[in-house]
Amino acid sequence: MSLSRNDKCWCGSELKYKKCHMDFDEKLKKLKQQGYRVPTRKMIKSKEQIEGIRKSAKINNDLLDTINKNIREGMSTEEINTLAHEYTVSRGGTPADLNYNGFPKSICTSINNEVCHGIPSKDTILKEGDIINVDATTMLNGYYSDASRMFEIGKVSDEARKIVDVTKECLYKGIDEIKPWKTCLGDVGAVIQEHAESNGYSVVREFGGHGVGIDIHEEPFVYHFGERGTGMLLVPGMVFTIEPMINGGSNKIIIDKKNGWTAFTADGALSAQWEHTILVTEDGIEIISK
Repeated sequence: MSLSRNDKCWCGSELKYKKCHMDFDEKLKKLKQQGYRVPTRKMIKSKEQIEGIRKSAKINNDLLDTINKNIREGMSTEEINTLAHEYTVSRGGTPADLNYNGFPKSICTSINNEVCHGIPSKDTILKEGDIINVDATTMLNGYYSDASRMFEIGKVSDEARKIVDVTKECLYKGIDEIKPWKTCLGDVGAVIQEHAESNGYSVVREFGGHGVGIDIHEEPFVYHFGERGTGMLLVPGMVFTIEPMINGGSNKIIIDKKNGWTAFTADGALSAQWEHTILVTEDGIEIISK
C-alpha cells in the first residue's frame, strides 16, 4: 500500500505517515535494494501493540515466578498445570496453549529427555535429580507473550546442571547478537549453534523461535542454527521468541505416537530449553517475557 506524506500511518498510530513510519520505510526500501531480506509491515508492532504484549508478559512472568516458588519433588506435572491455569485466569488472562491445535493442557512440562511439548499428567511425579522445562504462553486482551524456564528438582547431576546452564548461555548469546538494522536472524542462530557445539551438544532443528504478539505463532521463524549474514534483517518493532532446544547427544528427535505432541531425544540424552520474548528497539533490545 502506497501512502502519501499526510496520510495516516499504516501502523495504526493515527499520526501522519511523515511523522511516523515514512523514514523507517525508506530505510527498509534502501536495505532491500542492497540485497537484505526485510520484514513485512505485519511483523512490525505498533506502540499500542507492544504495550498490550507487555501487559500480557507481566502475567506470564509472574506465573513462572510463582511456579519457581512452588515446584518441588513429589509434585505432579498436573499440579503445575492446575497452578498455571488458575493463576493465569485469576489475573484476567487466558492460557494460550490450552486447546491450541488440540493441545490438551494449559502449559507444557518437559522432563529430562523430553525436548518440548510435554503434556502434564497426574501420573508424572517430579523426583530429585529431574530437570524440567515449563513453557507458558499467556493471552490478555488479544495479545500474546511466551517464555519458558528450566527448573532443577533437588540435587541434580553435574551433567544435568551443565546442559541447563549452557542452554541458557546459548539463549543470551543469541540475544546479545542482536543489533537493530545490522543483525540478520542467521547471526542469532549461528552463535547459538557455535556455543552449543563447542560444549559437545547439538541443536534441535525441527523447532525454533517465532514472531509473537498478535497471535501465538507469527512470522518470522527463528532458527537456532545457521550462517552469519543470512536470513531476515532485524529492525525496531519486531517481537519474537528465541528458545534454543539443546540436546546432550544427537539432535535427532522422535515424537510420541500416542499423544502426537511430546518430542523426545532419539538417543535418550538429556535436553534443555530456555525461552524469552524479545522486542527489537531503536538502540538494542527489550526482554519482554522471560
